[in-house]
Parts: sequence; C-alpha cells; structure tokens
Amino acid sequence: MRPPQPRVVVLAGGVGGSKFTLGVRAALRRLGAPEATVVVNTGDDLWLSGVRLQPDVDSITYALAGVNDTVRGWGRAGDTERVNEELQAWGAGWPWFTLGDLDLGTHLARTGWLREGLTPTEVLGRMARRWPLGIRLLPMTDSEVDTHVLLEDGRRLHFQEWWTRHRAQLAPRAFENPGIADAEPAPGVTDAIAAADVVLLAPSNPVVSIGPILAVPGIAEALRATPARVVGVSPIIGGRVVRGMADVCLTAIGVETSAAAVARHYGARSADGVLDAWLLAEEDAASAADVEAAGIRTVVRPLWMTDENASAAMAEAALEA
Repeated sequence: MRPPQPRVVVLAGGVGGSKFTLGVRAALRRLGAPEATVVVNTGDDLWLSGVRLQPDVDSITYALAGVNDTVRGWGRAGDTERVNEELQAWGAGWPWFTLGDLDLGTHLARTGWLREGLTPTEVLGRMARRWPLGIRLLPMTDSEVDTHVLLEDGRRLHFQEWWTRHRAQLAPRAFENPGIADAEPAPGVTDAIAAADVVLLAPSNPVVSIGPILAVPGIAEALRATPARVVGVSPIIGGRVVRGMADVCLTAIGVETSAAAVARHYGARSADGVLDAWLLAEEDAASAADVEAAGIRTVVRPLWMTDENASAAMAEAALEA
C-alpha cells in the first residue's frame, strides 16, 4: 500500500514565489500527491486607471498556466502595449508602470467581477477555471491592504511606485499595510493550514511578500497551531538576494541580508516564531549552526531555481525536511 501523500500549503509572492510554486506542483505530481494550496500575497495590489491590479496573484496564475513572460519576469508572454500607449497619450495611469494588453484584459475582468459583488477569493476561483493550474490559489485576505513605503524624508509612496519607478533607491524607514489589523484571512486559508501536513514558506521577499501574509491576523497564529511541519526556503544565497531588492527591505527593518538572519527573523515555532525547519543554500552551509542555535532545524541543498526541474528538486527537499 502506498503511504499517504502530503497535504501541502505554500505561502508565496513575487517571481520567486512563482518559480517555487511551479516546482511544488511538479514535485507533488511526481509523488502522486494532491494539489497544493498556495496562499498568495495581495499586499502589492493597487488601483490604477480604474482597474484593480494584483501583481503577485497574476504572476503565479500566469506561471502555472504557462503563459507568463519568462524574460521580463512579469506579465503575459507575447503581450503588446497599444492600450498602454493610448493611456499615456491621455496622461492617464503611471508612465513608468506598463500594462500589457492581455494583462489589462485580466484586470478589466477582475474589476468587473469585483464591482458585481464578488470577493477577491471568488474572483481568483473564477480566474483559475480558465487554465488547468494544478494548484488551488487563495488570496491571503479579501480585504484591501496595499503596501505603503514610509521614506526617511517623511514621504509615503505606494509600494509599486517605490519599487518600480524608483527601483527601491529611495531610503525606506518602514513598510505599512493600512487596514491590515482589521483584515481577516480569506475563506479557506486557516482551514488549509490546520489540515496540512507541510506548510512551505517560498523563497519570496520576507518583508513585502511573506511579511504581509503573516501580518494578516490569524495566519501566523494558524502556523503556530498547525500539526504540520513549517519549512522555509531561504531567499538569500551566498549572502546576496537572488532577485529584486529584498536586501533594501531587510535593511529597513533591521535584518541583515543573510540566510541565517532571515531564518531568525521568521523565528522558531518553539520560540513563538513560525519555522520548524529552514532550507539553506550550499553556499551558506557555514551558517547552519547559527540557525540551529535559534531552534530551527537546517537542511542544506542547492537552491538555484534555474529551471522547473531544479525548482522541483528544491521543493522535494523542503517536503523531506
């Protein structure tokens, strides 16, 4: 008789979360296990030109559907920008934030459904019917809790303006999600965590991708209470971020850009944190003792997600942990 297959929940956001989610799906298919539930960050959502954008939701959806632009790392493959050019001619939107035509179709459909009264959870469920994703996607919350960046000079910007327009070059003092204290986990999120055998924290930005998910009241508590093992995957390899500007975000909250420091930031469940185990890159093997000293078991594996097979191998290592 085949042993029972693991029920898996993943917390994810961003390009790293998209690649890792693909790896998890491939790994579970090899095991003949049920599809995973992925709880997606919605902290970088925004309203622009009258439509609701959900960048992390769309990045993961497009990646699972096989229609994502793998060169740019966001948006749809083969997209055009005629509507975006017309918006710019009208002086609408943000000239530095490109909306592809196919991508804009997604945003228009989402906005129409939201205005009809559907919740973000229901909208994502409807979106998932278009393609055989092989993953159950849930937003972290149905509330709007966009991320704002408080700068050292006192200005406040939407995260997307700070990240995309200014490339994280303006010194941040703090990151905030207005309204998150009153938010609730989206339907099904805490139930999935409670019923899981393994919960995986993707190698996403710890501050602006995983951080908002954990900040939704009830989600971190669910992680501490679940009988599942909670395993994180380091987004830092060899003391450097793999992609994006996560190092700037970490510095702003007083966390060193190192695999061990991020593990300590999440904390051990035995010390009111959320982790049982932590996957370290081979390049950071020397810091394993520091992580173990914090009460978090370490597993050293290759963590470069160069293709889907490499991502699947990494996901398998996380499941084994």
